[in-house]
Amino acid sequence: MGTIAIIDYGAGNTRSVLYALRRLGREAVVTADPRAIRRAERVIFPGVGHAASAMERLKEKELDTLLPTLTQPVLGICLGLQLMCRHTDEGDIPGLGIFDAEVHHFRREGEATRSLRIPHMGWNSVHTRGSRLLQDVDDDSYFYFVHSYYAAVAPQTTAITEYGISFSAIMEKENFFATQFHPEKSGKVGERVLRNFLNLKE
Repeated sequence: MGTIAIIDYGAGNTRSVLYALRRLGREAVVTADPRAIRRAERVIFPGVGHAASAMERLKEKELDTLLPTLTQPVLGICLGLQLMCRHTDEGDIPGLGIFDAEVHHFRREGEATRSLRIPHMGWNSVHTRGSRLLQDVDDDSYFYFVHSYYAAVAPQTTAITEYGISFSAIMEKENFFATQFHPEKSGKVGERVLRNFLNLKE
């Protein structure tokens, strides 16, 4: 089995991802070294916090130019998904442009989300549109979310969740995959998603 690299850029929930992989019997390296990331068999790009400051840290480490050029399977998690999109309203910044989607705040939707608690926090169901990450996962299974911004449904959306509106729960494009929910905090179904990512056939 090859190396799993968890990208370390000061905005990732790296420890819980590392522990989740260990529960699956896999070890990973937490690194910002471009050479180690490029050599890895799998790359995980987690993220929590503010998008603009996270992007600045990626730029400082020159990871913003590296990430879109990777050819092995890459998994973004939470903020990682949002940063992989074309643009985010959080800080009004361009993203990495891997997914052709815009990221907005839930309150932007006005009446549809006015009465909802923001951030969207807790368990919610995910409906597949043919996601490879949801193989052997029952449709409408529940996963754990924590976020105030969401990626709009786009051509690369392979699973959706409803919270006042429909938004992207999973996005996939070629070797790039991303989840808005936290698989590492989603119990057995989250472990299945991580296992599916690790077992992807390139």
